[in-house]
Amino acid sequence: MSDKQPTPEKRGFNWLLLIPPLVFAGLAGAFYLGLQREAPDELPSALAGRTAPAIELPALDPAYPAPAADALTQPGLKLVNFWASWCAPCRIEHPVLMQLADAGIPIIGVNYKDQRGNAVGFIEELGNPYTAIGFDERGRRGIDWGLYGVPETFIIDENGTVLLRFPGPVTPEVYRTRFQPILGIPLVPEG
Repeated sequence: MSDKQPTPEKRGFNWLLLIPPLVFAGLAGAFYLGLQREAPDELPSALAGRTAPAIELPALDPAYPAPAADALTQPGLKLVNFWASWCAPCRIEHPVLMQLADAGIPIIGVNYKDQRGNAVGFIEELGNPYTAIGFDERGRRGIDWGLYGVPETFIIDENGTVLLRFPGPVTPEVYRTRFQPILGIPLVPEG
């Protein structure tokens, strides 16, 4: 008998073992970069810096005028606010919209996927900050604007260009940090 043991075969390094850590590192880097955005919770808008889609819609009610065909190209900055009576955050932002209307900022309202009677009741209860209110019963105009939900508010310049899209309620803090630098009008503190 021989004392010689068989030598194991020498194998080269298995490069396939590097794939999982490299994939993980790539995903981690992508997530890290995504979190470094100015507003990481906010979905990006394809409309920012582009001409806003048409806003022509039927009137919500005869008591409230519909947006005119040229509403987005009128002189000065204006807001387009998508809202609904069933939307709780829309109630939260409504006092800020009322203050902006009192300060002379034109706000075009788009009532989104709502029932006319409920929407009119909402306006009658909380007040009307809108210079015009369109009725988007099926949500087609919301699709054109890339809406994720309500409320969403856009700042539009006199050329009809979208300067800012903000998803969510416009609270006093949101107004101070996101809207006021563009509009240049401070809110008067309530109370």
